[in-house]
Amino acid sequence: MAASESTASTRVRAGGATVRQAKLQDAVNIFELVNSLSGDGTLLRRSYADICENVRDFSVAESESGIFLGCGALHLYGPHLAEVRSIVVKPEAKGQGAGGRLLRALIDEAENQGVLSVCMFTRIPDFFFHFGFRVADRTTLPDKIYKDCQACPRLYACDEVAMVRGPLPRIAVLGPTRIAQPELVKLQVGHIAHPMEESGLIVPEGSGSSVTKR
Repeated sequence: MAASESTASTRVRAGGATVRQAKLQDAVNIFELVNSLSGDGTLLRRSYADICENVRDFSVAESESGIFLGCGALHLYGPHLAEVRSIVVKPEAKGQGAGGRLLRALIDEAENQGVLSVCMFTRIPDFFFHFGFRVADRTTLPDKIYKDCQACPRLYACDEVAMVRGPLPRIAVLGPTRIAQPELVKLQVGHIAHPMEESGLIVPEGSGSSVTKR
């Protein structure tokens, strides 16, 4: 199945596994599977409330008999970047193609949204090379770092590999909260205009003009 074929919203049966968009009823299975790998830092721990709130980000893989096999999520930062998150399958699902079909579905969803770049942090980069991902410098992905890494116990001892599919993002929409910016990474050069800026009602700071216009 080509990566450009849409699978995120349809059930595609092949190799004993199907992939579909997650429903709220899947939240318990997602919660249990993701957190089963949070103890050693493989995945960040997520609360049940967080899973429910973001369940529409997830796709799930099932066996032909409807048994839950695994899950994966696509987080959208903006048109410049999306991230594959929490992609994991149960040990008994190995060999059924569930992991690959989940990843293809998430890539398709990013393409359908018109997102230019897809990133991920992983300990098994070899698997993702087959899907067009390449290793990247983590400092080129400040949105990811500012969203998750500041709360990670392995912030300064991360053993995950940053990977990107598509061009490196040239802008970032998130900034530092707990840790000062120079201590982590620098934001990429770029500016996303506020809708009122575009209308001329707000002038960007540093322009030498008044903040508002009448």
